[in-house]
Amino acid sequence: MGMSVTISAATEADAEQILKLQYLCYQSEAQLYGDYSIEPLTQSLESVRGELTSGTVLVARLGDEVVASVRGTTDADGTAHIGKLIVHPRLRRHGLGGRLLAAIEAQLATAGTAKRFELFTGHRSDHNLRLYRRHGYAPVTTEKVDERLTVVTLAKETEAPSLTGV
Repeated sequence: MGMSVTISAATEADAEQILKLQYLCYQSEAQLYGDYSIEPLTQSLESVRGELTSGTVLVARLGDEVVASVRGTTDADGTAHIGKLIVHPRLRRHGLGGRLLAAIEAQLATAGTAKRFELFTGHRSDHNLRLYRRHGYAPVTTEKVDERLTVVTLAKETEAPSLTGV
């Protein structure tokens, strides 16, 4: 390809590409759990646009093409919720998901209100679980949704600022 992937804040103009990529990326999750009614496959373009204005959305671009994305918000208690980390199937397993995860953590931590990061995935999503564990996340809860799906919530504390000269 000869081009490098760049990570930046998503813009309103990215909404449609994000939604199309999300639809492509979540096909494998839907197949894994036998459920094509999952929220990422039914989300509307208006809803994605709303997330662009209400939270932090990052995209990875290869040229003009959005090839990966992630979203995050921080609640009043200081928990940064990270979700919809997606990477185009042709670019998976090259470290892009980890780069995006680190970038959204840095962005949310820079805002100064995040005390911990939290995300979730399905119990059969082995690649996701391995990625999150590699980046310091540990399971904190599991919730059986139905006979096909158990949701695993993972979390990690934000890096505490170092206190030098104290």
